[in-house]
Amino acid sequence: MPATDTLARSVTYALHARRSVRAFTGRAVDPALLKEVFAAAQRAPSGGNLQPWQAVVLTGAPWQAVKDAVAARIAMGRAGYQPEYDIYPKALTDPWEARRFGVGEALYASLGIAREDKRGRLAQFMHNYTGFGAPVMLFLHCSRIMGPPQWADMGMWLQSVMLLLVEKGLASCPQECWAMYGETVRAALAIGDDQILFTGLAIGYADEEAAVNRWPVPRAGVDEAIDWRGFGE
Repeated sequence: MPATDTLARSVTYALHARRSVRAFTGRAVDPALLKEVFAAAQRAPSGGNLQPWQAVVLTGAPWQAVKDAVAARIAMGRAGYQPEYDIYPKALTDPWEARRFGVGEALYASLGIAREDKRGRLAQFMHNYTGFGAPVMLFLHCSRIMGPPQWADMGMWLQSVMLLLVEKGLASCPQECWAMYGETVRAALAIGDDQILFTGLAIGYADEEAAVNRWPVPRAGVDEAIDWRGFGE
């Protein structure tokens, strides 16, 4: 979708333009832009106006310290896992499992990594823990007393942030994978055990030429998701 000045400020454009970017340039992000984004995102709705979201935003040495701490934990293999929650349901069935499998295969195909290339796929997955080269990382967390409704509130705040980043010409990638090492991330951020880590959000400028940022990501049709009632023929 071509971006005119007016269109670039529309919600429709932002929804179509936003994608999970997996290759960033090294260009630094102006903190003033981020402050504008987060100030606007505070208008996100939440039940009872609880506003349960809390975030730590990092760049430079503090961001590198988190990557180093998690890398040491990853080196421990499965013994190093510290999952905060199940990222996917354990008994995932179709159509959801087919969607998850399909998007993974398309991602690796865009990079020319064959299905049998386990080493190559693992290496690509490990790029998650560098934020795909993003200069800024946001870690989103909330109090452990919060329940599913408040987690939905965090999702609405996060979506607001991602769409506002598009308006500013920035890109992002939500990364729940950091919750696999939640205790280590929380320790590196000096977040207490009364908090639960929800997700990371890599932020920066997209490498527009990278193949991993250019493959099409399908969405289910409206009639597959919406059950229309009372609207006539």
